[in-house]
Amino acid sequence: MEKLTIIKVGGKIVEEPDSLAQLLNDFARIPGHKMLVHGGGRSATRIATQLGIETKMVDGRRITDSEMLNVVTMVYGGLVNKNIVANLQARNINALGLTGADMNVIESHKRQPNPIDFGYVGDVDKVDGGRLAQLIDSGIVPVMAPLTHNRQGNLLNTNADTIAGEVAKAMTPYYNISLMFCFEKAGVLQDENDESTVIPHINAADFKRLVDEGIIQGGMIPKIQNALEAVDAGVKEVIITKATAIDGSRGTKITNN
Repeated sequence: MEKLTIIKVGGKIVEEPDSLAQLLNDFARIPGHKMLVHGGGRSATRIATQLGIETKMVDGRRITDSEMLNVVTMVYGGLVNKNIVANLQARNINALGLTGADMNVIESHKRQPNPIDFGYVGDVDKVDGGRLAQLIDSGIVPVMAPLTHNRQGNLLNTNADTIAGEVAKAMTPYYNISLMFCFEKAGVLQDENDESTVIPHINAADFKRLVDEGIIQGGMIPKIQNALEAVDAGVKEVIITKATAIDGSRGTKITNN
């Protein structure tokens, strides 16, 4: 079975020209099949402010009312996604920008409003891995924006880490999957202020202990939960690392043993 490398990269990386250029240079050098999943939250917040639309967050998650849904659709599916696609084409990577609605690749449902009403936020129900595999086998590099749909005409804002994890799981029948969550830190850190304290390996038991000890907290908790679910579902490896290390040489490897 051939390898597929899925890179998930946070909005901060893709929104700065210098870090985006380095990321895409490194991404272009990854051998074989590959795929990119991106965020774009800071750009969405900035453009919402310019349009006079208030950004509301709860525990780091965006409340997506109808006005904010318009903004994130424009920013994620348009501005950020197409900028990445154009820059990959400049590097001779034949990329195709997609939301979950395109070719019906990701269906989701609107999150229940209890205990918090997040608005037009989607939780993934189904990923069409076979359709994505057809694209990849034909030499296309998918670039996924963090938007899905509910097959009732509604786009839904969907967490990019979740999309990366669900897509990785759906692709396991077709490829050996290497999934990388890339962000600003060198990996999962023992001391969040010291980049030299990368924890090289975490399994489910380690995760529980590190959460109990308060070493893993905040947004890192759902990120590692996604990673553990992915390896449980057959993803070969998940690595959490810096966006400058997408060759897999550094970072924290998540496994199920």
